[in-house]
Amino acid sequence: MMGVGSGLELLTLPHGHQLRLDLLERFYTMSIMMAVDLLGCTGSTEERAALLYKTIQLAAELKSTMGNMFGFAAIMRALDLPQIARLEQTWMTLRQRHTEGAILYEKKLKPFIKAMNEGKESSVLSSTCFPHVVPVLSLMERGVAVGEGLEPWENSDCGVDVVMSHLEAARSIAHHGGLYRTNAESKLQDFQEREEVLEIFCTEFQMRLLWGSRGSEGSQAERYEKFDKVLTALSHKLEPPVRHSEL
Repeated sequence: MMGVGSGLELLTLPHGHQLRLDLLERFYTMSIMMAVDLLGCTGSTEERAALLYKTIQLAAELKSTMGNMFGFAAIMRALDLPQIARLEQTWMTLRQRHTEGAILYEKKLKPFIKAMNEGKESSVLSSTCFPHVVPVLSLMERGVAVGEGLEPWENSDCGVDVVMSHLEAARSIAHHGGLYRTNAESKLQDFQEREEVLEIFCTEFQMRLLWGSRGSEGSQAERYEKFDKVLTALSHKLEPPVRHSEL
């Protein structure tokens, strides 16, 4: 495939530009879809907290059981979106009704993803199916892909160290592509593909689902800006912001 041993090796090379953009698009659309799922739960606060708990459990399973750091990072990004983080009643109910889930998220999952994004932590090689490639993608496509705010290497006193750490991670990812494939095959040995549902795993399908056929062809910046407003509206509908006059 294009003179490389694996897709993971390709994404670290100059001619892997389109693959990197595709993976970044998939990462953001996965996060948005997860956020829509949470914000679309218009039942009671208890129901929403229960869904939040299941989402945290899913993140933990992807991280520890499946070794899918890409999916894990996408869910963690969704949970950290301001539209989700501001739901104080929902998070409070989570802490009251699902205390172990709240502790898992705050004490283990959040510190772990933060450390990985800063290049201070990595997943266990022997059990990882899909490594944490998002920092590498963002680093190599900065200025092309639409990001959100500053990256860890742009607002840190140790920015150079963070960049060097992610570049070293890219080298390791490219080198161990075969091992990741073997790990994935081991995890999925009893998995049966269903051809009729394979399309939902394609980035293009996720884009059409979120923005429609015509909307998905628009500029990335415009698409994300519009959906950010949608998520904000959904969030405010669930828990209206407190007005200063009410304080």
